[in-house]
Amino acid sequence: MTTTAAVVSGDGSVQRSTSAAIRQTLALAKRSTLELFRQPALVVPSIVFPLFFSFLGNSSFGKTTSLPGFPKVNSYLQFQLAGTITQGVLFGSVTGAAALATDIENGFFDRLLASPTSRLSILFGRLAGSTLFGALETAIFVLVLLPFGADVSAGLPGIIAMVISGALIALAVGALMSSVALKTGSAEAVQGTFPLLFILLFFSSAFFPRETMSGLYKTIAGLNPISHLVEGLRALSLEGFSASATARAILVPLAIAIVALYIASRQLNARLRAN
Repeated sequence: MTTTAAVVSGDGSVQRSTSAAIRQTLALAKRSTLELFRQPALVVPSIVFPLFFSFLGNSSFGKTTSLPGFPKVNSYLQFQLAGTITQGVLFGSVTGAAALATDIENGFFDRLLASPTSRLSILFGRLAGSTLFGALETAIFVLVLLPFGADVSAGLPGIIAMVISGALIALAVGALMSSVALKTGSAEAVQGTFPLLFILLFFSSAFFPRETMSGLYKTIAGLNPISHLVEGLRALSLEGFSASATARAILVPLAIAIVALYIASRQLNARLRAN
């Protein structure tokens, strides 16, 4: 009888602990989300600049759609939609990780550690805000570019898949950048990774199809996971809804996110041991 009571008590304790961790994660997610929208100078560029480059590319490279190897499209904007989503979400995700580094610099992170807050809630609360922003960015890019010829052949299911993909990209990149924040405790170090993200994006098929590339550039683009992610999103835009396109658009960032979360959790544990 005593043993049974102990088991029930133990189960109740686990449930209360889990419930508390979820509440803490949601509270920190709300804080990180509101923090993003209270700093438009940090958020707006990750939306405005990708849109600017899309329209600039449409006017500069619009005629390249007739080149051999270029997929059949209604406009360059339709081709570029996938690259715009990826570019915007990649750059926007750095903001959330930089905010985590700022929390470490100003002592808020240490105050959270001194409180009864779940350690993983600190990380996942911050990432939840970035993930939500990534989904919102994706929806904005689709809605803004759609009237100008960036049709999504996959329709509403394809748009939903794109939004999910955008959220997962934000989660993956946010977790990787959070690892840098936890390792260095420096917002400048996190922001210093921005050029690396741009190089990864440049050496991918975000701006031109791999079929039009040659040599080393094509080889690097083929090995770059961003290419496969972009091509999944692009297939939803150009070819319609399909299992293969949806799998590439969702499973590639999901796989990266799983690895990135593992790395981030290890860096969190390392920082906790150091404290």
